[in-house]
Amino acid sequence: MVRDSQDGLEWVDTGLRLVPCWTREPSLEAIERVCRRQLGIRPEDTCTVSFYAGGAFNKLYLVSTANPLLIRVSLPVHPHLKTRGEVATLQWVRDNTDIPVPKVVAFQDSNDNEIGFEWILMELMPGTSAYRRWRTMSMEQKAAFTGRLAEFQAQLSRYGDPDTAFRNIGTLNADSEQGAVGMPKGFLPGQLISHELFMGDRLRYDVPRGPFHSSHDWLRSELNIIILEQTAAIEKAEDKDDREDAEEILHSAQKLLSLLPKIFPERQENPEVTAIWHDDLNLRNILVDDEGKITAIVDWECVSALPFWMAANMPKFLTDGGRQEEPRREAYKDETPQGSVASEKDGCTDDLDNEGKNQLYWIHLMEYEVTRLQEVYDAKLRQLWPDRPVEDSRVKVDFYDVMLQCSAGFFLKQVGTWVDSLERGDIIRWADAFN
Repeated sequence: MVRDSQDGLEWVDTGLRLVPCWTREPSLEAIERVCRRQLGIRPEDTCTVSFYAGGAFNKLYLVSTANPLLIRVSLPVHPHLKTRGEVATLQWVRDNTDIPVPKVVAFQDSNDNEIGFEWILMELMPGTSAYRRWRTMSMEQKAAFTGRLAEFQAQLSRYGDPDTAFRNIGTLNADSEQGAVGMPKGFLPGQLISHELFMGDRLRYDVPRGPFHSSHDWLRSELNIIILEQTAAIEKAEDKDDREDAEEILHSAQKLLSLLPKIFPERQENPEVTAIWHDDLNLRNILVDDEGKITAIVDWECVSALPFWMAANMPKFLTDGGRQEEPRREAYKDETPQGSVASEKDGCTDDLDNEGKNQLYWIHLMEYEVTRLQEVYDAKLRQLWPDRPVEDSRVKVDFYDVMLQCSAGFFLKQVGTWVDSLERGDIIRWADAFN
């Protein structure tokens, strides 16, 4: 049966954001048949499939065989290219760094199969998420963990060497067109696979999608998508509030577009130097052993070759610091049964052991630890990548973050404050727009 390339996907507006939803569930029996065929497992031999975990765009299933594997079944948010990009990125990382990532056993980048969705069959990596281990790790272990992540980013950035780094902005793609099981050899940045470019109806907009020659070209394309989207929203608005919200977002996006050349040069002779940047490197996507040593980095979908100013950034788990003084445990209230129930009702439960202490203590402790670990990461990356463009990257990262908030329709007052400062020429930090 021939399916539409986005069959099985529905975008649902929650009122705050668009959420991708499954219109049908993948069949465990179909997944098992595919796995048996790919692995050459006979009918009489063991091969069982069970649900393992879920993500924003995927469902993970444990394939229990003599050597257990994972199969990730994906919603077709960006048909074909998202799957191929992730496979290419994983292979490049395995070939060019010592970062532990899953080996891809087989994949299919179309829904023309028994499962009815794209899928990747991959190695099951050892370890437990750093998120679950974090509270039992010593500060020395956390510092070693952070330093190791800095080493990984230095490798992904080719230690800042423009002669060996990528050129152009985009998601890695393979030169060859081998089949589902074959692993392609050559990789170059191709079309950019990004949430900002495929959410909702955005795949349908006629804008350049990469590879992009420069940061200016990339961000211009993303801003043009916002402008097209909000123009359509104004035309379809059924009430005054919806129309005014869309008009405010549209105005901010148009202003950002007009000011884009102030930060990012419009003309650039050579393609921009880029590096692989994992933009979702949170503790849940890092696996560790009992001693806190990293055993795997996972979830490489939509990871792309982005400009050095982005790769010079802090990884996601190190972005919420700002607490200079270590919180004193005794200064915080004990956890109460009522408080635990309230957290569960608010969706704040994380199944971690609070050791009898109020959740606020753990939040403040994490902020303090992140503040210290930012220094560890920065020092290690400076050592390995001396020319890392830290100062130059700050206003560029702020511009990008402001664009994301504008796209989502969040903090529009602060977006306006920041854009006004850029227009005047006395640029403030994005965080200062909230003061």
